[in-house]
Formats: sequence, structure tokens, C-alpha cells
Amino acid sequence: MTSDTRIGPNALPDTRARRVVEQLLDGSGVALNGNSPWDIQVNHPDLFPRILHQGSLGLGESYMDGWWDCERIDEMAHLLLRHGLGEHVNTPSERLMYRLQNGFFNLQSKARAYIVGEAHYDLGNDLFERMLDPTMCYSCGYWKDASTLHQAQVAKLDLAARKLDLKPGMRVLDIGCGWGSFAEHAARHYGVEVTGITISKEQAALARERCEGLPVEILLQDYRDLTGCYDRIVSIGMFEHVGHRNYHTYFNTVESLLAEDGMFLLHTIGSNNSDISVDPWVNKYIFPNGVLPSVMHIAKASEGHLLMEDWQNFGADYDRTLMAWLENFDTHWNEIADRYSERIRRMFRYYLSVFAGAFRARHLQLWQIVYSRGRPGRYDAPR
Repeated sequence: MTSDTRIGPNALPDTRARRVVEQLLDGSGVALNGNSPWDIQVNHPDLFPRILHQGSLGLGESYMDGWWDCERIDEMAHLLLRHGLGEHVNTPSERLMYRLQNGFFNLQSKARAYIVGEAHYDLGNDLFERMLDPTMCYSCGYWKDASTLHQAQVAKLDLAARKLDLKPGMRVLDIGCGWGSFAEHAARHYGVEVTGITISKEQAALARERCEGLPVEILLQDYRDLTGCYDRIVSIGMFEHVGHRNYHTYFNTVESLLAEDGMFLLHTIGSNNSDISVDPWVNKYIFPNGVLPSVMHIAKASEGHLLMEDWQNFGADYDRTLMAWLENFDTHWNEIADRYSERIRRMFRYYLSVFAGAFRARHLQLWQIVYSRGRPGRYDAPR
């Protein structure tokens, strides 16, 4: 049977694997070949054993292969996570393998730091330019007073700048600068000098182009190789790539680079628990070697290095951000379809949708944390 052959509910093979999947879905609000936009439409009879044997990896890869479809994957993911199926994402062998790997190897070592840049961020600036807004922010927008993606991203950049109390002439370090969105915003609107670092060649090239004429330097460099002294340090959407074995090194590095009266803002996706695990599909196709920190991870790693001044959670805003990216991606896909495969299209649609559903279910969080080295007086964080 070809991958694009639709089979009706009455034609589904009556197998044990299918019955197990139906039992898992029971009560979730998601059905097989149902009429709701979030129902799974089965295109291949071997879908069920593949999902049961391969877990999250099998679910994601089978969608990329066209074995199933769903009009609203975001809501499907939301309902399944609310139903508690997130606990079944990894198979026992996958959990064991990841623990063994982390026990013997530093998966986010300096030697491996550039893997995620090559695998994801270097995929193609043309794709990200069509998916993101003109700021080229690839992190959660701040939708408090925004009605468009662009407004939300500008608001996020300005929120970070105001929390850091930027003043003209300050030296600012941007760890994980991406395509230069914060560096450009801070230099243009606050008159600061910015050094931005990234592990993506494509990001560095475009960031330099976007920041031309501004007091901004973009370096292709790992954070562990940094030297100097900075009045302010910011890291937006990069800590997810640091890895738990390197958290103390990260905060030690930030402390060593931060001026005595300096401030540091950390913007990161966060996990609700402290288990060291990864989604195998995300690890293979989207963010290799990425690990989400928990509150405990961050608190323990920063203790003894910096003083936490403020902690804000606006993770609910990531749902809306991801759905806006998905709309942009779908709207502009025809402009780049000749340069990317259908499998890449389905991969990105699945990734954006599932993450939106995870934030909608409050399965993931988004934190902005402000640190100092013990500045005098009270700190009142802008909101």
C-alpha cells in the first residue's frame, strides 16, 4: 500500500497494535479516522506497530512519511498531553540509551557544540525568513499588548532591553545571538555596543548583514571560549542547547564575563520536571543534543554565581508564537518548495504544531530570569 492511500475505519486491520493504540487514545478526545480536525487520519496499516515500537520517533517519522494526517496537529498534541500520554513518549529502550549516553558522554561538549547549528539553523535562511517575522526572532514573542507576530517580537526584545536597564555606551554580550535580532534592536534603540556569538554559519552571515553600520560584532564562537568584561549579558533561546552537564560551566562563564555592577538576562524554554530526557524525534530532526532545564537545574547551577532578581513565566505566549510561525510557513511555502522536499515541509509542520500543543497544555514553559552580582537597592522588573 502506498503512503498516500487512505484506508477507511472499517478497513483498519484488527490487530493487537491497533487495539492498544485505541486504548491509549480512549478518553483523550482524539479518535482514529474521526470527523474532528484533531483526529488522526490513518493512511498506512502498519502505523500502529510502528508507533508502539518506536514511540515518539515512530509517530513523528510516520507523519513525515505520510502514514497519517491530521488537520490540527497542534490541538491533537494538546489533547494527548492533557490526557497524560506524554509519559509514553519514550520507549524504555530509548530512556535507557539516553541515560547511558549522558552517563558516559558530554553530549553538549565544545567538540559537539556546532552540531545543532549545522543540522537546524544552517538549513536555509530563505526558509526561516519566510517563517519568522522581520526581526528574525526565533524565540517566544511577548503578546501582552501585541496583536501581530511582529509586534510581539519587538515587545519581547524591548522587554529584555528594559529589564537590563540598557544605557548608551554600555558593552553588551549576546550569547546565542541568532540572526542578530536583539543585537540590532539594542544597538539601534539603546545606543549600546553589542558582541553577539552563534554556532551557526548561516546565522552569523545574515546577522552581520542585518547589523551593518551598527556598533555590533558577530562572532562564530562557543560561549566557553569567551573573554572580556561586559556591562550586560543576554541569552535568548540558547540555554536549551547547553546541557545539564555544562550548566555550572555556563554560569561560571557568565559570572566571569559580567562587570561588578552588571546584569544578566536568561530567556529559555523550561521543563516542569528535572528528569534528564529528550524527545527522540526532536533530538534527531530539530534540535540535536538539546535538553530543557527545570527550575531546580537553573537554581542549583546559578547558586553561588549570581543573585536572581526576577523570574517571569510567559510560556502561554509561545503557543501563539508557534501558530503564527506555522501560518507564515504554510503561506509562503510555495516560494521555496522547489528547494526543499515534501518531507521537510511535513517535518516543520509537525514540529511547530506539536510544540504549540505542548505549550497550550502547559507541558512546557518559557522563562525570563534576571540576575545581578548583588546590585544595591531594590530591582523592579518591567512587565
